[in-house]
Amino acid sequence: MNIREDILADVSASFSETYFEAREKLLDRAGSVSSYESPARGPADERLFTDVAWFGDPDAQHVGVLISGTHGVEGYCGSAGQIDWIRGGGPASLLPGQAMLMVHALNPYGFAWDRRVTQEGCDLNRNFIDFSKPIPHNQGYDELAEHLVPQELEGPTFEASETAIAKFREERGELAFQTARKSGQYRHSDGVFFGGFGPSHSRVTLERIAEEFDLKSRGLVVIADAHTGLGPFGYGELQTEQCSGVSGYERALAMFGRSVTSPDLGTSTSVLVNGSIDEFWERLLGGRHVYVALEFGTFDPENGRRVLREDHWLAKNPGTDASTASAIRRRIREHYDPRSPDWREMVLWRSRQVHRQMFEG
Repeated sequence: MNIREDILADVSASFSETYFEAREKLLDRAGSVSSYESPARGPADERLFTDVAWFGDPDAQHVGVLISGTHGVEGYCGSAGQIDWIRGGGPASLLPGQAMLMVHALNPYGFAWDRRVTQEGCDLNRNFIDFSKPIPHNQGYDELAEHLVPQELEGPTFEASETAIAKFREERGELAFQTARKSGQYRHSDGVFFGGFGPSHSRVTLERIAEEFDLKSRGLVVIADAHTGLGPFGYGELQTEQCSGVSGYERALAMFGRSVTSPDLGTSTSVLVNGSIDEFWERLLGGRHVYVALEFGTFDPENGRRVLREDHWLAKNPGTDASTASAIRRRIREHYDPRSPDWREMVLWRSRQVHRQMFEG
């Protein structure tokens, strides 16, 4: 079998078509697993879980953390990388003093329903602010809220919303628009990129995992959090976050090389965001952690804007006819999980490189 046939076989073995298939693959291969049940239920009233597996030295001072499903529907990619690591002999490659902690389906509701948000309607990667302090105010989002998720998806109301958005972009500039839309907002619970009114269940689950596996006592924790939807098709960008600052970027740069990007330097495809998951790791570990979001590109950003708009509109209109609802679900799934062999092959190659660099570093 040649190399291409090998990796395509690995693609088939590692990727899944549903959350439930992905979970079964993990449980079959991971051995001992700690399962954290969600209060949410699946499309057919199934139970949903975040599953956690520890590989290697239980007292390890150097711990890698692989996270899938922070953004629900993006979990197909991250789950495949996790399963491929196990199948490829990752556990046997760990040295004394090293361990890997695998967090599968951090947001199982979004994964099972092919939505980006949690059951609270929350963007988990905007939910890690300190809610005891003043909440970030997103004035730009407030101005556009009724237009970003309009009452209708066609007709005069929809066209008026698109006109208002075009005017905002022309007058304020593209960066201001993307910042208003994506940086996180904490007022409009049925809107896009809503960071929540308080800690979500998935956030509390991650906090429990970190406590129960005693991550705060470790010498170095390296986190790779898999995402999809930004950047060139199939390319895995290693994004750092502003909350870890330039020092966090430099730690990642030393470990992963010059493909690492930073919002502080303007090299990231992501805008600055509030409440990212790295805020949790920064509070917990400070300079004893390295965090990267492994972001795999898919399609045009305007397609991403459309599928999220439709997804949130559908959540506000649960009586929508089944054929329309199904079409909306298919489009958001395809944007965040392109089910083509070339994309999936690129995901596995890059994931393997990043996982290797985590421990070489």
